[in-house]
Amino acid sequence: MTTAVNAPTIDFDKMDGLVPGVVQDDATGQILMLGFLNPTSYAKSLESGFVTFWSRTRQKLWMKGETSGNRLRIVSAFTDCDNDTLVFRVVVEGDGLVCHEGTVSCFTKQIPLQTTATAEAANV
Repeated sequence: MTTAVNAPTIDFDKMDGLVPGVVQDDATGQILMLGFLNPTSYAKSLESGFVTFWSRTRQKLWMKGETSGNRLRIVSAFTDCDNDTLVFRVVVEGDGLVCHEGTVSCFTKQIPLQTTATAEAANV
């Protein structure tokens, strides 16, 4: 993967050198995971064509899927209007289970929401 000549400058200053990186399945649009990138992991992602994060807990670079085989091959990458959040559209290699809990997506735990009608009835 080559870096575009006129690529936007990513603002790593707002979160102490990190930016969130949302990973989205290119075929389905499903959000697969969220990780954080620093300038080095961002550059490595663009150079290698595979999403590479900065592990906040281990304090080191990690290419998602490096050991499991479920690497995230970048199809396209975008930044938001403030240049402080990234979205990677990817094809998942391997068995497609991105989450360390053995699911396709890390976002599987639904949060029940209180509807407006329920909230109004509770306040009566």
